[in-house]
Amino acid sequence: MKNFLFIMILLLAVTAGFAQRPVEEEAEKTAPRAPAAPVSFKARYEGGMLGFSNREKGTLKFDDENKRLVFFGKDGKEKFSLAYDVLNTISPQSRSVTSTTGQVVRHIPLPGSMLGGFIREKRRYLVLQYTDIEAAVAGTTSFRLDNKELLDAVIQTLGAKAEMSRRGDAFYRPRN
Repeated sequence: MKNFLFIMILLLAVTAGFAQRPVEEEAEKTAPRAPAAPVSFKARYEGGMLGFSNREKGTLKFDDENKRLVFFGKDGKEKFSLAYDVLNTISPQSRSVTSTTGQVVRHIPLPGSMLGGFIREKRRYLVLQYTDIEAAVAGTTSFRLDNKELLDAVIQTLGAKAEMSRRGDAFYRPRN
């Protein structure tokens, strides 16, 4: 009985091992491409950059001449920039939160107002991990974008301009 059980477990392990497929390189290269992102677009800086702690609405712009991504504040002045070659990963992130309307409705002292907590909205973020050579630190910064189409286009355009490798929805810089 023990031998029979041992043989069955061994056969199960062997068949499970052969069932694994290798990663298909062609499938990654033929992933659907989003349209190119606009040269400049509205974004909200959420934090993460060394020396800039306040959240601020502004504009992100691709500066192809200097090979960098630049954030301009709402006053139109350049706040900071990230060179394409310091980026390690570019990835999307989405978070489902209770909307402002839902928060207001939820706090009205009426029967059934607690259902306002079910009013949700999706917020989409561009997450950039970078290595700052001047300060010898690594960090993660994020920007909130308006919609998924813009987020996908920005990630794809920035990944191509930074000459990074694609993995799923994200881009990364392989180790040398």
